[in-house]
Amino acid sequence: MGKFIKHHALEIYTVIAMLLITLVAMFMDNLTVIQQFAVWVSFLCILHEWEEGRYPGGFLDLISEHVLQMDIDKETKLGSRLITAVFIFTITLVPFFFGDRVPIFPVAMATFCIFEGCIHIAGIKIFNQDKPYTPGLVTAEIELVTGIALIVYLAVNHLGAWYDYTFGPFVFIACFALMQRSLMATIGLHYKDMFAIMKRRLGK
Repeated sequence: MGKFIKHHALEIYTVIAMLLITLVAMFMDNLTVIQQFAVWVSFLCILHEWEEGRYPGGFLDLISEHVLQMDIDKETKLGSRLITAVFIFTITLVPFFFGDRVPIFPVAMATFCIFEGCIHIAGIKIFNQDKPYTPGLVTAEIELVTGIALIVYLAVNHLGAWYDYTFGPFVFIACFALMQRSLMATIGLHYKDMFAIMKRRLGK
């Protein structure tokens, strides 16, 4: 069972996420704008995971080749999508349930979207891509626009205080750090190893 889940993590995530979106569409009326954003981001994340990991796929391959400079077996690559799925569910479901009441969570979700768009653009330069594209770029830029639109909506409608905009990104960073720590553990690395790798890369 564990091997099946690892090999089909992306498919399992897709089915669960689409099921939740369908249930929301069928049984929930009068969604707030923030809840609508959360549903839209959930759908975008499904598309992004497929573009980044399968069609055309290869963002993890770029990281393993250009940053980690090590081979990662296929089972580990496929299984890593499960850890990513847990992170995405957390960053999108929490804002959905808290909605307008706790703006710090929508800010964290918006930060995630903006980060995705920026990191994929930066990846073109970091990975020395021949073409101006990294796997997942198209959907990542749609996420970027969505994240900016969400921040604008919160600001225009005065739904967040200064501390929401200040600490919201830190909520995202904390969740992202936990995800990255889990991902690195699957390939036998620690944060100190990553810092050493990055130091060597920057020193070249």
